[in-house]
Amino acid sequence: MFDLACFESYFEDAYSKRDCSSEVQWAMRILLIEDDNETAAFVGSGLRQAGHTVDVVENGKDGVLLGIQDDFDLVILDRMIPGLDGLSVARTLRSSGQSVPILFLTALGSINDRVQGLDVGGDDYVVKPFAFSELLARVNALGRRSPLRDEHEKLCVADLEMDVVHRIVTRNHQQINLLPRECLLLEILLRNKGRVVLRTMLLERVWGFRFEPKTSVVETYISRLRTKVDKPFKTALIHTVRGCGYSIYEA
Repeated sequence: MFDLACFESYFEDAYSKRDCSSEVQWAMRILLIEDDNETAAFVGSGLRQAGHTVDVVENGKDGVLLGIQDDFDLVILDRMIPGLDGLSVARTLRSSGQSVPILFLTALGSINDRVQGLDVGGDDYVVKPFAFSELLARVNALGRRSPLRDEHEKLCVADLEMDVVHRIVTRNHQQINLLPRECLLLEILLRNKGRVVLRTMLLERVWGFRFEPKTSVVETYISRLRTKVDKPFKTALIHTVRGCGYSIYEA
């Protein structure tokens, strides 16, 4: 059994001296289909720490629906999941015309198992137990091949600009060094420019919480973001909407 708190602490320390542009080549939206809560928390937390956005579902049927309805850069898929097994999920996604890369993450590791996964449309196959560093390297490699990647996507408000793909943030033509979670938090605000982003949404999309924990982590990261994005400049762009959440706009 792994200690998620220790894992989070390890990653925060590992990234503390690195900015998001040097750490993440491709910031992806990833669909993780995994019914084991500990594995989902472990993988989801690590990928979010690395700057990716992760949506988690626990069964194959929900995975197929979400995979067909939404645009993802990558699907990470267990084989032994309820509702619809992993092979059937991959087969269904491919038959529906989805070309999104699929990475199997499973305990079934025989040669025949691997061949089956690749034959139904999988792009890579990682066997549990696994080293997270290897999984992340494989995820990033598949992300570079994703057909959905827009290499010129930029998000802007006033003189603040984010190169989404390369994770480069500038304001008034000055580069701002952000940690991966800070980058992800800013990206979500920018994608909802002028709209209120609820605190609960930030907790789910940035930290993977599906409940309201007794923590001030959102407020702490917003404060860090303001220190880097707002305080050195004349105009504040990140605004608090009391009792709700946050919004980014030029006042």
